[in-house]
Amino acid sequence: MADYTLFFNPMSRAQIARWALHEALADYHPVMVPWQDKPEALIRANPMGKVPTLIHHHSDGDRVVTEAAAICHYLAEVERPELLPSDAEKADYFRWLFFAAGPLEQAITARSMGWAVAEKQQIMVGFGSYDRTVAALDDWFQTHDHVCGARFTMADVYVGSAVVWGLQFKTLPERDALTAYLARLIERPAYKAAKAIDEELIAQMPR
Repeated sequence: MADYTLFFNPMSRAQIARWALHEALADYHPVMVPWQDKPEALIRANPMGKVPTLIHHHSDGDRVVTEAAAICHYLAEVERPELLPSDAEKADYFRWLFFAAGPLEQAITARSMGWAVAEKQQIMVGFGSYDRTVAALDDWFQTHDHVCGARFTMADVYVGSAVVWGLQFKTLPERDALTAYLARLIERPAYKAAKAIDEELIAQMPR
């Protein structure tokens, strides 16, 4: 048995988890999840039936990890500690990991859904406004090659995935700093290997 089971669909956030697994050099068994008729094993592990869901087949019993940001950090903790932040990097690592999982995703979702936030209501939402959220992200990468500066960490898998998807699907504007960050990430061997798997699976799916 592989060390991990990954429940995934290639047209989902599970691409983030696959990239993280490859960066972690983890041994995993992928289980494709159709949008309908989700397997019972997935529902038992994650009653929401969401992908990605990762099961770590640990010696003390199965451990279930959901939410892509959590999966990324868990894999670094367990498999590749060199992708964890140093003490000096922790503030940047956790700040931007949770920024991408919270304000950035909320801002993009709100804009995609056409949910306008009036200026007087911006104090009530975690992202304030789409423009402020994008500006914060762009400002950071104008002076940092990666989330923690010059060095790639597992936070870059999650934050970077948000940037890659955002630029690909036009939910983020093309800014020089963001496109340069994307260019650095997509040259990573683990990214290329994981992406090739998902792209091949997507190509095989019925249209």
